Amino acid sequence: MQLVEFNQASLKDAIRFLKHCVQIPSWSAEIAAQRPCASIEAVMQSAKQQAATWTWEEIKAALDNHPRIGEKKAQAELSEIEKNFSNREQSSITADEETQLALLKGNIAYEKKYGHIFLIKASGLSSEDVLQALKYRLVNDPEIEKRIVHNQLTEIALLRLSQELQP
Repeated sequence: MQLVEFNQASLKDAIRFLKHCVQIPSWSAEIAAQRPCASIEAVMQSAKQQAATWTWEEIKAALDNHPRIGEKKAQAELSEIEKNFSNREQSSITADEETQLALLKGNIAYEKKYGHIFLIKASGLSSEDVLQALKYRLVNDPEIEKRIVHNQLTEIALLRLSQELQP
């Protein structure tokens, strides 16, 4: 979507557009309410500021709609735009059986320990990078891990927004 279209879209359409970046309703509503925006940089700055206000409950709800790393489907139904984002972001994750098994085992251990999916901004990462990060993060204290997840979800949302919003 071009910036001019974003600025002129109905509130409902702007919120729907933003929802594809991250499923946190307050984030979409706050950014959409600040239109018109003078530049993409202004939208991105607003998006970053709003992401800093996310509560753990909001993040947890968004995680429930996010695919596991290495998994091609989410726990809840994703829009085609969200599926395309996920597929692009995980394009470097190999589908060989050994990697899939290691990711599955790591995801299960992570979910058992923390109570939510392992989330990482996978764009540009190899399978080995993701597996190494997963192993490293399994030793974190739950509060530290919540901060890391918040940061990773912010990075994913901002990446998606930057890819979809054009001058």
